[in-house]
Amino acid sequence: MSDDTTMPVLRGGIATGVGSWPGTDAREAASTVVGELGQLSHLVELPARGIGADMIGRVSGLLVDMRFDSTTRGYRLAARPGAVARRAHDLLRTDLDALEEAWETGGLAGAGHPVKVQVAGPLSVAAEVELPGGHRILTDSGALRDLSESLAEGIANHVAEVGKRLGTEVVLQIDEPHLMAVLNGTLKGVSVLNTVRAMPEPEALHVLDTVTGSQSVPVLVHTCADKPALGLLRKSAAAGVGFDLAAIDTSDLDHIGELLDGGKHLVLGLVPTTAPAAPLTWRDIAEPGVRLMDRLGFPRRLLSEQIVVAPACGLAGAPLSWARRALSLAAETARAYAEEPESLSFE
Repeated sequence: MSDDTTMPVLRGGIATGVGSWPGTDAREAASTVVGELGQLSHLVELPARGIGADMIGRVSGLLVDMRFDSTTRGYRLAARPGAVARRAHDLLRTDLDALEEAWETGGLAGAGHPVKVQVAGPLSVAAEVELPGGHRILTDSGALRDLSESLAEGIANHVAEVGKRLGTEVVLQIDEPHLMAVLNGTLKGVSVLNTVRAMPEPEALHVLDTVTGSQSVPVLVHTCADKPALGLLRKSAAAGVGFDLAAIDTSDLDHIGELLDGGKHLVLGLVPTTAPAAPLTWRDIAEPGVRLMDRLGFPRRLLSEQIVVAPACGLAGAPLSWARRALSLAAETARAYAEEPESLSFE
């Protein structure tokens, strides 16, 4: 580990990626991310490689005493280790090897910069993965509890391995894209007669914190949902919350203010995940975040203290050229937030 103990593991005025990346080349992806996002690089996900490489399938390589099998609809719990768990485990090893190589080549070993890893959260995994009988794990409280505990332990092991291999501190990102669907009861059951009930907020918070609160590293909870559950996330054990700023409306402003007042970091999704029709500059990307601070009445220095800049969501669906440009724009914007937030003008 670095001897520099004055720099917080999670801080503002830096950029990171959300997780996924286009293509199937782990070494190229790791090299690009480490090169563009040295202050908070992340372990890239490459879902184009298929089963076991996507956000949900990847979890099968982390769980303790649980594993998945594949179905025509996605994934289900399996009674014994199979091809899905082995493939997920092997792909994760490949990605870690690639990141470790890029970390050394990029000169980040011993530099004191943390690294971020992403894992699908318990609620979204339980919403997607089926029980052997076809129902979602979410419909069985016992299975959901077992999944949460297994995931919490598996994540802790994963984080420890990444930190040891890279010789640095780790930031954990828990992805919960289905959080609002779980809360609103909009998930479909196996038939029209088998609906998935809306989960009360206190129950959902308990499930999430079973995983989040058991970790020994800073945790971000990220959601790409059209309407992020900021009220619930404000109450969570997470140190930070990530969301697409374009998904925010006036009714969310109070929650954002409460998140900042409570000392949580915000990972603002500011960079589009697809290439825009007209070229963008870092000033175009920076403006919404600056105006958010001004509208909330917060000092702009919070941009350098509590705001992390990121793409709006994963970049797996973007052309490689735009994915690279998106990271570059995020890094340029974060630099402006860190160095001169008070002087930024958009007239």
